[in-house]
Amino acid sequence: MTSLLLEWFKVLGFPRIIFVLLLLLLLVWAAPSLVINSVNSLDHRLLDVFIQHIPSGLGSFLLVIYKLSGVHFTGVLVLSMLFFFALKRFWQDLICLVFGTGGILVIVDQILKPWFDRPRPGGSLLSLTGRSFPSGHAAGSVVFYFMSCTMIAAHYPRLRWPLFVFSSLWVALVWISTLYSRAHWPSDILAGAAVGYVWLTFCLAGFTAWERNHLSSSQRSSHR
Repeated sequence: MTSLLLEWFKVLGFPRIIFVLLLLLLLVWAAPSLVINSVNSLDHRLLDVFIQHIPSGLGSFLLVIYKLSGVHFTGVLVLSMLFFFALKRFWQDLICLVFGTGGILVIVDQILKPWFDRPRPGGSLLSLTGRSFPSGHAAGSVVFYFMSCTMIAAHYPRLRWPLFVFSSLWVALVWISTLYSRAHWPSDILAGAAVGYVWLTFCLAGFTAWERNHLSSSQRSSHR
């Protein structure tokens, strides 16, 4: 277990660990100011300017994107990916994806949102419930789509660029649709993306460390 943790820290790297610590300090420091957003805040101004520059035709399309990126549709995608991994017997990938997607839901919905307890923007174009900070859409999309891309590309290298380009465009659309529907403040999206990136990095580093540790154990056993 100790060797696995050491390998995990080695794969993760010092810069990423420092980034995580700085992000945690920033969240703790910013917590009081995030509870209430004044009308003159940067979040208010950025959100209003952004929405004003979106044509109505594009706005309708963005609302559809936001609905598609919700829990039900994303849940179907997650289950489909898990079924694909099980069919191909990619058991390690399956476990990592379950841990990654389940973990980010717990981190955002059960820990961070209740802790910050930040209201959503007023005048939402959709009927929404729950708290605002950080954005579960932003965090979840980063973890699920880029984790899936990384794992599939490891088995099918030729698909790497198409998968990452398509996923990047889709994730960007999800973020834009989240802002347009007034489901989140801009800082919610940034924080959600940062939290998602950190969790994604931790999961993939742990996955790599586990593979290396397992390979090393197998090699030692074969030499006995």
